[in-house]
Amino acid sequence: MPEVSERVRTLIAQMTVEEKLAQIVSFWPDQGGNVVAPMQGEMAAESGGKSLADITKHGLGQYTRVYGTRPVDPIQRAEWLWGEQRRLKKETRLGIPALVHEECLTGLAAWQAATFPAPLAWGASFDDELVYEMGQVIGESMKKLGVHLGLAPVLDVIRDPRWGRTEEAISEDPYVVGTIATKYVQGLQASGVHATLKHFVGYSGSKAGRNHAPVSAGPRELADTFLPPFEMAVLDGKVKSVMNSYTDVDGVPCAANEGLLTGVLREKWGFEGTVVADYFAVAFLEVMHGVASDRADAAAQALRAGLDVELPGMDAFPLLAEKVRSGEFPEAFVDRALARHLTQKEELGLLEPDAFEDEPPTEIDLDSPRHQAIARKLAQESIVLLSNDGTLPLAGADAPKRIAVVGPNADAVEALQGCYSFANHVLAHYPDHEIGFHIPTVTEAMREAFADAELVTAHGCDVEGTDSSGIAEAVAAAEGADVVVAVVGDRAGLFGRGTVGEGNDAESLDLPGVQRELVEALVATGKPVVMVMTLGRPYVIDWALDGEGPKPAAVIHAAFPGEGGGLAIADVLAGTVNPSGRLPLSLPRSSGAQPYSYLHPMLGGPSDVTNTDSTPTRPFGFGLSYTTFAYADLEVSSSVEAGGTITAAVTVTNTGDVAGAEPVQVYGRDVLGSIARPVVQLLGYQRVALEAGESKRLTFEIPTTRFAFSDRRMVKIVEPGDVEVWVASHSAAAETSSDVAETTAGAIVNEKKAAKVEIPGTATPRATVTITGPLHEVTTSDARWVTTTIA
Repeated sequence: MPEVSERVRTLIAQMTVEEKLAQIVSFWPDQGGNVVAPMQGEMAAESGGKSLADITKHGLGQYTRVYGTRPVDPIQRAEWLWGEQRRLKKETRLGIPALVHEECLTGLAAWQAATFPAPLAWGASFDDELVYEMGQVIGESMKKLGVHLGLAPVLDVIRDPRWGRTEEAISEDPYVVGTIATKYVQGLQASGVHATLKHFVGYSGSKAGRNHAPVSAGPRELADTFLPPFEMAVLDGKVKSVMNSYTDVDGVPCAANEGLLTGVLREKWGFEGTVVADYFAVAFLEVMHGVASDRADAAAQALRAGLDVELPGMDAFPLLAEKVRSGEFPEAFVDRALARHLTQKEELGLLEPDAFEDEPPTEIDLDSPRHQAIARKLAQESIVLLSNDGTLPLAGADAPKRIAVVGPNADAVEALQGCYSFANHVLAHYPDHEIGFHIPTVTEAMREAFADAELVTAHGCDVEGTDSSGIAEAVAAAEGADVVVAVVGDRAGLFGRGTVGEGNDAESLDLPGVQRELVEALVATGKPVVMVMTLGRPYVIDWALDGEGPKPAAVIHAAFPGEGGGLAIADVLAGTVNPSGRLPLSLPRSSGAQPYSYLHPMLGGPSDVTNTDSTPTRPFGFGLSYTTFAYADLEVSSSVEAGGTITAAVTVTNTGDVAGAEPVQVYGRDVLGSIARPVVQLLGYQRVALEAGESKRLTFEIPTTRFAFSDRRMVKIVEPGDVEVWVASHSAAAETSSDVAETTAGAIVNEKKAAKVEIPGTATPRATVTITGPLHEVTTSDARWVTTTIA
């Protein structure tokens, strides 16, 4: 049993087996009806007409999504919840309230609550501090409603954009995932709500990007790519909860993987919180993985491995009661999980005598001006300008007098929100129910931003399907306009209800439906077309960026930007906001080039030994601005001892005519490694705002542990030798110093495979740093964080 308080020890000593098991399960009051979890219809157990008093007669560990399963008035539901908690205190023998958990990936997933940008947009912002603020305000809303545990953030490193849950993830770069997710954890927990890391581990590495598919990651990929973000959030974020992945890794389901749940998470990293099951994951050991003979066997395997709390219900763990009494299953494993969960309840104040003695809230604003301001700012910072022939911004003397706003996502609030937003997750089942908070569509925002212009609208086509009959109307609208804004992309949903989201994996990365046909018909009118994509995964759009013949005048990438997204897009189009988002993952060249990561070794890129080209259409970190930036005077430490810090200083200047923000990116390369190393690796990043003509000096303190990797013995090491360091506007921008580095330059260099396309970018010359050492047994500790000063 872990170290616990005397109060928790005393409680455990008093408990019957049934009471112990009741404290490590959950109950879902609204589990029937709407499907919001995988195989919910098949897995959800009926209450059998039992009352809550009967169901919870031995107590209860958690309540599942009391606000987030159907649209309920938050004040009325809070009154019910307070009453229910008081009943548990009064009517159960030990009087322990239930912990309440909710989804909070894009804000609290409840009716009337603010919806923030999807995590893919967090990555595009390169602004971890703003993500902290978002986490904090989300946590404040949850705490006021009596919610204790938030099931977020997602730390899965994107490996294949065909995976439907790409929009829930942050980036293809583990460092970006780790830093931004850790800040979200810290923000949420600063408000007194515990965060839950999802999904431990390897989920995003599933074969062909299919949900729940097996993961064949080797131990090195697991250690150096998938695990580091979780390690940062555990060691630096002090996260209180972790959720298992649904998948198996090399044949072992994560819900029963003792090496991961106990060996790595607890023994190696020292994690002291609770491990909760992803919904039905314990039962899935029997029905999906086929490694358990029945539910009781599944429960035994999960508890032995180190999984502590069964979610969302109680269809496996309680079946162990007789096995525990007979001695067939050791009660010590139950006590271990129980001690962890009761300790969590103690930390949250649920074991205090006055818990829920206060009154429930009688008024609450879940979409306050502060919520709205943070949501809009994060959306603004996440918008990526992929191309622009000078048409944008639509401002000044040449501002259009007549604008056609067309496309399936132009006037749809659903198109601005991710899969785990309440609107797309739950309200999709209640089509006549009002959304409950302010979320202007792109069309509505354009009317406000361009009040002096005439707007004409047309739907054009649906996001999905083959019906192109509406394209003619959109073309007619375009022909009478000065400029066309075509809003296309994705519609997030669950398990086949949409083009992206949980269970909505893709075989093709072509823009869904006939949306390409719509855009090309609009371009053919000869009018300047601004193609705006609100989406949850990147698509193959080389035809819109680099193809021969007419193309859109500008292309904008907006990863589900949330309630402030329509306003933010209009801000960027009008020029009141200068776009500063950068691609958090590479823009793919084709579906067949997946899986792909910019963090590839030499043979992971184009070469003469293959006739296929994996070079992305636009690289990780790419994005344009309405101004230009220059980097100069790079100064880098010449020699550093392993375990020390590399200092890199650079002067960044806004060389254009308008103010702007630049996410400055520091890259590196291990010149010679004992294993194949990436040709380019992000070392650190920092957003810097500059007025026109202004310069600032940025100094990055980069731990040498940023170059750590698992060697041939699977020991994490910082190896002695030379590394190259440079500052660049994206991962493919570099003033090269070797033939190897040529593969990362801002152009496709193998002309046999694709036409040469110059990719705009700025970079400093590479500086060589000699690392002396080595340093063995490296951990992802505070030393992994890059710190920056701006002068």
